[in-house]
Amino acid sequence: MSKTEEFITHLAEGQKYKKDSIVLGTGVLDGVPVTGAQIKIALKTMNRHGLIAGATGTGKTKTLQVIAEQLALKGVPSVLMDLKGDLSGLAQPGTANDFIKNRSEVIGVDYVPMGLPIELMSISDEKGVRLKATVSEFGPVLIAQILELNDTQQGVISLIFRYCDVNHLPLVDLKDLKRVLQFITNEGKEAIKKEYGQVSSASVNTIMRKIIELEQQGAERFFGEKSFEVEDFLRTKDGKGVISVIRLTDIQSRPKLFSTFMLSLLSEIYESFPEQGDADQPKLCLFIDEAHLVFSNASNDLLEKIEAIVKLIRSKGVGVYFCTQTPTDVPDSILGQLGLKVQHALRAFTAKDRKAITKTAENYPDSIYYETSEVLTSMGIGEALITALNEKGIPTPLAHTLVRAPITRMDILNPAEIDAVVQNSALVYKYNQDIDRESAFELLEKKMADIEEIQKKAELPGPKASTTTSRRTTKDDSLFAELSKNTMVRQLGRTIFRELTRGILGSFTKKR
Repeated sequence: MSKTEEFITHLAEGQKYKKDSIVLGTGVLDGVPVTGAQIKIALKTMNRHGLIAGATGTGKTKTLQVIAEQLALKGVPSVLMDLKGDLSGLAQPGTANDFIKNRSEVIGVDYVPMGLPIELMSISDEKGVRLKATVSEFGPVLIAQILELNDTQQGVISLIFRYCDVNHLPLVDLKDLKRVLQFITNEGKEAIKKEYGQVSSASVNTIMRKIIELEQQGAERFFGEKSFEVEDFLRTKDGKGVISVIRLTDIQSRPKLFSTFMLSLLSEIYESFPEQGDADQPKLCLFIDEAHLVFSNASNDLLEKIEAIVKLIRSKGVGVYFCTQTPTDVPDSILGQLGLKVQHALRAFTAKDRKAITKTAENYPDSIYYETSEVLTSMGIGEALITALNEKGIPTPLAHTLVRAPITRMDILNPAEIDAVVQNSALVYKYNQDIDRESAFELLEKKMADIEEIQKKAELPGPKASTTTSRRTTKDDSLFAELSKNTMVRQLGRTIFRELTRGILGSFTKKR
């Protein structure tokens, strides 16, 4: 048996799949692509998470595009966080040329250009479906982690959420949170002290500054209603999974907002989706491009929360894929949870680079066909080292792979095409409306105005002044509860307090 035949057999033995799979490319031996050595990924293991890494310009984003395409063709929806703006082309068919046709022929797949169903989404000013969440849905734990608060300040946030839950004060946006902070150190200071103890003004002032910092990164557009329902990610069209492209090109300089959004999304999916166990294919896959933005500015506590969710969300049928330049951008505790590893070329210009390449090579299975550290620096564009998990959870043989070409456009949509996608979206009409209902800010403002009016009337002279004062003081004590009862009838959105409970991360989740 020739070396090539041994190579094909070696790869095939590690990829004996009884269930469905997707083809990423073909194996490369001694620098030459080998026909018949297809590299396949079992759909059954796509909820085991993954990493797509490599230097700038080596083809990471196109590999991400290929995986999302193949999942969509199998009926699996996905969510793509697009920070560079080059994934919207999924909506339009690609262009065939001789180079792509030859590559497809070597890999052993047909190249059929087509556009796929996509949904453009945004958390800022980009066109698309507006993704929002309320402060209440975040909960005290996530809010405290995002604001990077110490233990004392976290206690203040927990107190605020408790007070608002008990008194039916909906925390919808950051304006509500700031107003309650003002209330507990001013008008409501004595009542708070009597029920919960003394609250430090210094802690409140620090929290207020942290909120303002978050607002300066554009968070006021993210917090609010109507809250996005993550079940809307689980859509198919004509048998194809819908690809939700979240356009984040204008928040690269605002990493805290990005990490806030990413963590809230993972938390909401984990809390909302039912347990699925091992299924023949994932329910949903999330691809986080430029993943270093999530981790480089995250506190240790925030990293622990991300790690916890990544470990647990697999049982919900959800796979999470990180796309970044080097594996070292992702914490070791999370790297250890990843099943699929796609490593594009790395560049070695400094001693530090060479050490990083050596360390990266040690993270991959040994191969009798490759010197991994050498292959890492010699691969061309559209080539990658790939290892995944087979259906038994065993890593497949490491393979230098020629990755197949995307069947959709390898470029962005023009403004007219973006407008067409947005106009044809049913979700735009569902979510792109501003709702500013009565929440904590309005209720507290009304309460203070009513108290002032009562106090003014109580000061009027008359024979029954003392009786009136007593009666109105009693009315003042119950005024807030009555106001709350009346406004609760008119509340809109998903934050319906009687139907919600706190989840494991302190965020709101519906009872089922």
